[in-house]
Amino acid sequence: MSRIADYPVAVPKGVDVTLSGEAVAVKGPLGTLTQRLQGSVKISREGDQLKFQAADDSDFADAMSGTVRALVANMVAGVTKGFEKKLTLVGVGFRAQAQGDKLNLSLGFSHPIVHEMPKGIKVETPSMTEILIKGLDKQLVGQVAAEVRSYRPPEPYKGKGVRYADERVVIKETKKK
Repeated sequence: MSRIADYPVAVPKGVDVTLSGEAVAVKGPLGTLTQRLQGSVKISREGDQLKFQAADDSDFADAMSGTVRALVANMVAGVTKGFEKKLTLVGVGFRAQAQGDKLNLSLGFSHPIVHEMPKGIKVETPSMTEILIKGLDKQLVGQVAAEVRSYRPPEPYKGKGVRYADERVVIKETKKK
């Protein structure tokens, strides 16, 4: 039994939720997000709360009710506050520069890396070694941050590379003779 689906999602003022048979659309002050639904989850609106329930007694429907509840809660949070991921560059000569919807990275390779941002994602570089990735969709913000990190993940001996701001890299001891 999914316990996550037992908690209703509060819909704040200024947020409009549209429930249709196959999708849910959330419109707020920052924008609009839509999510396709499985037929195994029933969503009901009671006042300013959304309640989620499995359509039948199958394990799949029970698991999807919790998943859909978490997705809709993230959509409501995204259109009200938005999401952001902060990355830091650690290494001599590692630099980042945001130019519109492109992120130019200099990560110690013989060539610069240009990462194109998808629609709905904004990138900022407060300093040359910090990257802020912002957007409404939590999954998309996390995916873009993971793609940028994958260009040069932190290595375990000196800790150089692209890392999340809250990430701790355990430094290994070098080999002794």
